[in-house]
Amino acid sequence: MNQTQRLRQTIEDEIVDGRLAVGARLDETQLAERFGVSRTPIREALLQLAATGLVETKPRKGMVVSAPEPGHLLEMFETMAELEASCGRLAARRLTPELETELNAALDACRRAAAEGDPEAYYGENYVFHTVIYRACRNAFLCGQALALHRRLSPYRRLQLRTRHRVAQSLSEHEAVVAAIRAGDGATAAEQLRRHVLIQGDGFSELVANLRALDTSAA
Repeated sequence: MNQTQRLRQTIEDEIVDGRLAVGARLDETQLAERFGVSRTPIREALLQLAATGLVETKPRKGMVVSAPEPGHLLEMFETMAELEASCGRLAARRLTPELETELNAALDACRRAAAEGDPEAYYGENYVFHTVIYRACRNAFLCGQALALHRRLSPYRRLQLRTRHRVAQSLSEHEAVVAAIRAGDGATAAEQLRRHVLIQGDGFSELVANLRALDTSAA
């Protein structure tokens, strides 16, 4: 990662962990002094975070930590689920031997991270796993759209992985997805990925509860 990406991830971690409170002002000068960098990479990191909805601009306050609106968040996850379903369906039809090797390696890496019991390590491997599927669909435009929304939702997907038993469940879902893609079963691959991504019922309730807990702790 470059300097801007490292700063973005550090600030993102502090927001998701509740160390930076909802509504807290994000002063570029103070953050630059704290991290020992110029204001330029701080500004770039904050703009990237603004694209995810974690940061917003308020009149007379500048950049502040924002609280996501659950309904909008659900709509984004619904869209992500459909994009991933399309990627999975096409990947099952277009998988090359080289990409199959990458997909198997990505799944093995997810297994190792899950065995370590570290949600953050698992999230990193989870990201790689999904990007391999995007590339395996061999549709550059669809791949780009899926990757952009995946990045936008990354803070909330990371938070979701912290819920109890979610990593083990996610790994099981990954294995089902890979089995369908390798079998050339596009319909099953699409449905497995749609279910994997779509947060609904208890899953969405848990995510909203975690976000509200961060808001409460910040208050």
